[in-house]
Amino acid sequence: MPSRSSSRSANGIDKLDFDDNRQPPSTTNSSDAGGLLRDDESLLSNIVDGVIERDRRKLRRQIVRYLSFVSAILSCLCAGSITAFSLYGPLFQSRLHFTQGQVNAVSTAAELAMYLLVPIFGYLCDRFSPRPLSLASGVFFALGYLLAAIAYHSGPAKEGGFPPAVMVVSFVAVGCGTICMYLSAVTTCAKNFGRGKHKGLALAMPIAAFGLSGLWQSQIGSRLLYDRSPERYGEVDVYRYFIFLAILLFVVGLIGAFALTVVNEEELIDEAVSELERSRLLEDSRFLQRSVLHDSSNGYGTLESSDTIANSAEPDDGDMDSGTRKPRRRSVDALRKTWLLNNDTRIFLFDHTMWILAAGFFLVSGPGEAFINNLGTIVNTFYPPPASGPPSSNSPATHVSIVALTSTLARLLTGTLSDLFAPTAKTIVFDDQPSQRFSCSRLVFLLTSTLLLSLGQLLLASGLIQSHPSLFTLVSALIGLGYGAIFSLTPIIVSVVWGVHNFGTNWGIVAVVPAAGAALWGGIYAAVYDSAAGNAGQGGADRLCYGAGCYAPTFWGMAVSSWFAVGLWALALRGWKRRGVPV
Repeated sequence: MPSRSSSRSANGIDKLDFDDNRQPPSTTNSSDAGGLLRDDESLLSNIVDGVIERDRRKLRRQIVRYLSFVSAILSCLCAGSITAFSLYGPLFQSRLHFTQGQVNAVSTAAELAMYLLVPIFGYLCDRFSPRPLSLASGVFFALGYLLAAIAYHSGPAKEGGFPPAVMVVSFVAVGCGTICMYLSAVTTCAKNFGRGKHKGLALAMPIAAFGLSGLWQSQIGSRLLYDRSPERYGEVDVYRYFIFLAILLFVVGLIGAFALTVVNEEELIDEAVSELERSRLLEDSRFLQRSVLHDSSNGYGTLESSDTIANSAEPDDGDMDSGTRKPRRRSVDALRKTWLLNNDTRIFLFDHTMWILAAGFFLVSGPGEAFINNLGTIVNTFYPPPASGPPSSNSPATHVSIVALTSTLARLLTGTLSDLFAPTAKTIVFDDQPSQRFSCSRLVFLLTSTLLLSLGQLLLASGLIQSHPSLFTLVSALIGLGYGAIFSLTPIIVSVVWGVHNFGTNWGIVAVVPAAGAALWGGIYAAVYDSAAGNAGQGGADRLCYGAGCYAPTFWGMAVSSWFAVGLWALALRGWKRRGVPV
């Protein structure tokens, strides 16, 4: 058998001259290889550029998110000017000769405007962004405080001054400004940070800042903008104080109109739609079954229909240029958002646990608001004539500061602790696999805070403080702690149970109830106060009352109201546990 080498020689090809006889590489193949290499380089370059651009967008979003957070804190630091009402409320009695009922009418008007309109403002905030609401707040504040300054400067009505109704109207505008500025700031924080693990703290910080606003503003009023005339030395100069607030709050509202931004709101809507799909709640909606839910370009989830909405949601790309498609897509996204938020509002309203939560909030918030609004007159009841009034260590301004500090501390603590110890979905759902992590429901914090609030009310109702006025500091601290924690935890619970995409509307609906509570308990306090003043023969031009009888019956009722709230919230916790809601 011939060898391979001999056969190669016979064919005239030897291994030594193989390279010489090999065909040279084709130029076409060479160019193809070079093209492939260039394509690979181009692809890699595009990937790198895409990653860099994605990181830049992410960084820009983060910068906008945190700038919005700073602006929200600034807004809340200034928005709570109404919480310093007790600083100048007694001067409405002594200078303008208002009755206690008229003073309460002014504060109640602000409360009603603040809370009764909050669902409308929350609705607008969810649908049109927080910026217009911030601008509106600046305008409301400027008009309200300027009118209040003019009305106060005019003097008592019997001496040719403006009637009390003018002051009531001015504080309606102040109440509208308060809720607009507060809601635009808190909603921005809820939507920007509500999906993270620090949602409680992100909401607690602006709410705590809102409580601090009364502290620093009352100190400016009592220490810088005070009356320097010999007969009134040391009292707040209400006229100058109102002018200061009008200018300050208009500027802050203007800043928020530019700085408050909700980042990636489209993702919130998409996630909410996906959740509805998973829960099979879309089966009854012909609207969201169409391509309004999804991008018609990918064909996912679309149905052919001649219905008007379907036609508007599925334009023929061949008949439109890109400039026409973009506005149509924005219109479709707006329709989808509107439907989703309206549907979410309907679900929220038909949830019985929401009404239980709101009822408890009504029973607790009203007494808290009434205490803060009448703090100044309560302090004055401890010092009947011939005493000249409370010392500086026990003055209304001091107690406004105590309430503000303790409520701020409570808001920060409850927000932080609820993030650390609140149960997660795993600890609720998988009972057969208990988590090693200690958990404590946010409702436990809420119930504890309510009991602290009722303890302060009991101390005041008992009459102990009348004989020991220095202990009123303890009452202010307890009520401040309970009040602050309740107003921090309730919106956090709303965001956890019902989500953040419709937070402004949902929280706005629940936040209506303090208005009714404040009106109810403010009226009860005024009736008891005026009745005690008349029965003791203490009435006169100033209509002042002294002694425990001026307030004790009211605070017994407030304590009982708080205990009822504890029972209602315990019921709500049971319902959420049965549904597996990690609250």
